[in-house]
Amino acid sequence: MTRFWAQLGLFVFFTCSVTTYVAADNWPGWRGPDGTGHSKETGLPTKWDAKSVVWKTALPGAGQSSPVIFGERIFLTSALENGKTRIVLCVDRTKGNIVWKQEAWTGTPEKSHQMNGWASATCATDGEYVYAFFGTGGLHCYTVGGKKVWSRDLGSFPGPWGTSACPLLVGELLVQNCDSTGKSFLLAVNKKTGKDVWRTPRPDLPKGGWSSPVLVDAGKRKEIVVNGEDFVIAYEPESGKELWKCQSFAGRGEPTVTTGNGLVYVVNGLAGDVYAIRPGGSGNVTTSHLTWHTPRKVKRDEPSPIVVGKYLLVADMEGIATCYDSATGKQLWKERMQAGEYTASPIAAGGLVYFLSKDGVTTVVEPGPTFKVVATNLLGTKSEVFRASLAPSNGQIFIRSQTQLYCVGAVK
Repeated sequence: MTRFWAQLGLFVFFTCSVTTYVAADNWPGWRGPDGTGHSKETGLPTKWDAKSVVWKTALPGAGQSSPVIFGERIFLTSALENGKTRIVLCVDRTKGNIVWKQEAWTGTPEKSHQMNGWASATCATDGEYVYAFFGTGGLHCYTVGGKKVWSRDLGSFPGPWGTSACPLLVGELLVQNCDSTGKSFLLAVNKKTGKDVWRTPRPDLPKGGWSSPVLVDAGKRKEIVVNGEDFVIAYEPESGKELWKCQSFAGRGEPTVTTGNGLVYVVNGLAGDVYAIRPGGSGNVTTSHLTWHTPRKVKRDEPSPIVVGKYLLVADMEGIATCYDSATGKQLWKERMQAGEYTASPIAAGGLVYFLSKDGVTTVVEPGPTFKVVATNLLGTKSEVFRASLAPSNGQIFIRSQTQLYCVGAVK
């Protein structure tokens, strides 16, 4: 009888655990479940201040990878000793305590820009494994419990600005953009073993590349689309074969492309243009599939664009937000948000867009034909740097500075 009750207790425990695990609104990779920055949640907070912080956790080292959330676990990366050591860590999403941290790599750090560092690529997880990329520091796989499964040395990543492209899960594949100064490639490995499935050369780059791959639904097929200095390029997920490419504007290719309304929307990183591409083409589609193209007279674009229905919003590094008609590219308005530097990519939820500045100020904007600020939110800190994107989950928003992780919203 004692054994029966013990087994029943275990059954109830695991059943409750699985229920909680599935019920949580997961944010499993860069820019969320579909790589667009959109959350399906409707009850996220829009206004907060320092008193709204549920918990705050000091993180070891420094980094700016965005929080990745699955069930009750948050995954992040960080670098110690100016990049000499790279770590992957797991934080409890309810209490904020560090559950585990693992040293992924140690060695002589490569060069990196002061705005980048050595832990900028956001992790990816499928709820069973978590994946982290560190450029010269390699590609790594852990169980969500913190046990190392495999590691890959992907070679050196020369150039003065470091790396930041995030891994992408596509079925049984883990896809990683390995752009650097000189020889570059797009890699797909078996997510369970880390072994190569395909490797496709990318254009040689004089200055490097930092954009993350995005999975795009082109109707009759899926495509992996990667921004770039000279071209936006689409690849076949199964083989890595190049499907199409479209001429870039103003170079660099830092921001991730975003999708919506059957189009791929792009800004390239320098002060230049915004444009929309119809996927599904073949070869050079610059003249055939470039749906619209609008000049942008702004400063540099590092944040990725975001689409909410018929509106496309883009913010430059100085906090100038511009709204375009997503179907035609017509500029509807151009306004300054809270003063500051903006490098984090925005998120959208409940029809609103959240922009985060380097100073930790979040401006919530309602997309529409005119500029409308719903709220301007401060965390009450002036000494931290915020370059990671926001991560929404289960009625709360997780905000990562280089050294701290915040949970904002109602206590769950």
